[in-house]
Amino acid sequence: MQEDIKKALEVLRSGGVILYPTDTVWGLGCDATNEKAVERIFEIKKRADSKALLLLVDNSARIQSYVDEVPEIAWDLIDVADKPLTIIYPNAKNVATNLLAEDKSIGIRVTNEQFSKSLCAQFRRPIVSTSANVSGEVTPSNFSLITEEIKSAVDYVVTFKQNDITHNKPSSIIKLGIGNVFQLIRE
Repeated sequence: MQEDIKKALEVLRSGGVILYPTDTVWGLGCDATNEKAVERIFEIKKRADSKALLLLVDNSARIQSYVDEVPEIAWDLIDVADKPLTIIYPNAKNVATNLLAEDKSIGIRVTNEQFSKSLCAQFRRPIVSTSANVSGEVTPSNFSLITEEIKSAVDYVVTFKQNDITHNKPSSIIKLGIGNVFQLIRE
């Protein structure tokens, strides 16, 4: 695992795109502060750049670096979540602007999966995480279902967990607004 992290860090720091395991499905990832790297992910996914991407962090304390104000309810949601939870926060900051939704919100998930958590911690910046598929196609639930088109489009494919055939699911998504208003986007 450490050799994979070392190689993935080199690619992330040079503005490249990786294919890596997360706490949900395998993801396409890049430095969430690098607009050109984010643009590459949109190109790989053949996805309109008007659709926002989410980012991963290794601990909840980092969220404050990327959001103007964390609604109080977010801390409670993070504490009680028993499965991966992406929270969409209003008023993002310090990330590539092409990551943001039209309303300037950003989806952030605190990962607890061994590889992605360690990668985020060592990178010390948020990492984009979006499913490893062309937009509109079925989300692959494990590495064996990822197409060659996606694998060949990235700069580094992590080897850790490639043989894990568990059928993983995307995270739940909750959108938070000002005044603890929230909306369930995906269960």
